[in-house]
Amino acid sequence: FMSGDIETPAGAIGFDADAVGGPPKGWKVDGTNQDGPMATWEVAADPTAPSGQNVLRMSRENHTSEGTFNLCWTDQIQFKNGELFVRFRADAGVEDQGGGILWRARSNQDYYVCRVNPLEHNFRLYWVKDGRRKQIAGCDVDIPKGEWHVLSVKHVGTRIECAIDGEVLLATDDATFPEAGAVGLWTKADAVTSFDDF
Repeated sequence: FMSGDIETPAGAIGFDADAVGGPPKGWKVDGTNQDGPMATWEVAADPTAPSGQNVLRMSRENHTSEGTFNLCWTDQIQFKNGELFVRFRADAGVEDQGGGILWRARSNQDYYVCRVNPLEHNFRLYWVKDGRRKQIAGCDVDIPKGEWHVLSVKHVGTRIECAIDGEVLLATDDATFPEAGAVGLWTKADAVTSFDDF
């Protein structure tokens, strides 16, 4: 996979206008099946940032739960139909690595999520309902940690297509969450991950 050929869409959030050391303005740090303190999500200076100088990073999990999903999300953006895009880099993690996009979120317990896990060498699409996660599509991928890649999700009606670096790898239909909802970013357990150009 090569992400250098993917252009950043106009209007992408690059986190460069946000203060370093905390979450972006209008975003909240949250968790699904939270067990222990919330993870630390912070805007951080990064010389390798694909655009500008800042990234948004889940930098510390602060808990020991393998079943906790770490969220940083905003209800100021409501998404139903269209395409979501983010650049991501898996930085570290013993139990899990990588992360992804959440959308059509009703709460911190109810949303769609598409994520990449370099440790498990897979790419998966789930819904999370009442805190319970169900896989609705998946495939094997080989994406080493420490590299920037592009994750995108196209959702129109019930049709969902998920791509890495412009290549659609997952496609299915699902009607679990038919209405518009909030959007954000997601990691699991101890997956330290950086994001840019959301």
